[in-house]
Amino acid sequence: MSLINRRTWLQQASAATLPWLMTQPVPAAGTTKRSKLPVAAIVTEYTPNSHADVLVGKILEGFQQQGGVGPDLKLAALYTDQVPARDMSRSLSRKYKFPLAGTIEEAITLGTDQVQVAGVLIVGEHGNYPFTPDTKQHMYPRKRFFDEITATFKKYGKSVPVYNDKHMGYRWEDAKAMYYMSLKMNFPMMAGSSLPVAWRKPRLTLPENCEIESVLTIGRGNFEAHGFHSLEAQQCLIEHRKGPVGVTAVETAQGQQIWKAGRKGKWDRAMLQAALDVIPNVAKGDWEEILKDDSAFYFLEHQDGLKSTIAMANRLSRHYAVAVKLKGEDKPRATWFKLELKPPFGHFAYLLQAIEHMIHTGEPAYPVERTLLTTGILDAVMHSLAADGKRIETPHLAIDYKPTHWPYANQTAHP
Repeated sequence: MSLINRRTWLQQASAATLPWLMTQPVPAAGTTKRSKLPVAAIVTEYTPNSHADVLVGKILEGFQQQGGVGPDLKLAALYTDQVPARDMSRSLSRKYKFPLAGTIEEAITLGTDQVQVAGVLIVGEHGNYPFTPDTKQHMYPRKRFFDEITATFKKYGKSVPVYNDKHMGYRWEDAKAMYYMSLKMNFPMMAGSSLPVAWRKPRLTLPENCEIESVLTIGRGNFEAHGFHSLEAQQCLIEHRKGPVGVTAVETAQGQQIWKAGRKGKWDRAMLQAALDVIPNVAKGDWEEILKDDSAFYFLEHQDGLKSTIAMANRLSRHYAVAVKLKGEDKPRATWFKLELKPPFGHFAYLLQAIEHMIHTGEPAYPVERTLLTTGILDAVMHSLAADGKRIETPHLAIDYKPTHWPYANQTAHP
């Protein structure tokens, strides 16, 4: 059964069926200076350059993490699930005078009998957590964090906006449960990668309701952790096309399977070259020699008949890029998703601005359904890789949503 649209669900729901429901009123964004709204951060660990550091650190120390201007947010409390040797949270707590909570409930209530924050950030990335034995998916406790957050909302009769960093759990069932709970409790939710708000060089936004003939995205790194970034980079572009945006099947290839798939027409060398052409410092030489067993291609079949490729091209590039061939155009359009690969990792400042917008207005900057979809695709990809490239049907990923035009980094001034 396909998932319904969030707007449709909310129109069907009524306060009478959700008697314990409350949402946090927040001031609208405007040109005048806003108050700094309190947030709770629920993180796996807080170490140098971790996702907790580059997100929560910008709340504490400004967008450049050197003092100066930052978001209109303040850290009310921090919960850390693990405290490794390189932990920063204890020293930062002493420096900036925020409490370290012993439980997630305490971080949200500050030890009182009511919700004391205007928003909650889940940063379930990094830390010492196991992997699933068969598919090697990292079992970060995002769903556990989410469940404890929503249990607190229910207990105290108030819900506030929630942001979940990266994909919504390592398995589809977790993501689906989190999504429907956010609908049931009627609180705004965002999730996802920093890639959709990073710099695009050259700038690229596809026309609304365009028709796409072919898509190929270059990624790199770990097939799960970085494969997710690749999926989000692709999806934030192609979600503006005409027709449904869901995915009906997933297949993968590794090693010599990649070249066999190419000979069968599953991916296009010209599209791979178009994506490579916008990336600086790509490896030179024979692709078959460069792309050995540490690379993988993901083949996606979409509801509207579009077929796309995610090329996890390890050793060919250290970057992300997307090439898109539009109907009626001779050449594909392509863009490099540029990241700042050293502190302060400025692309996270743009992600934080999107989160800040949701917490102040109650309106997500872009739909959580995008990340619900990419989470489901990634789970299917990991199962396909574990099964030697097996095709996996995904009728459950017929996910409907309306995209927004939230700006990416080089559409706006640097924060």
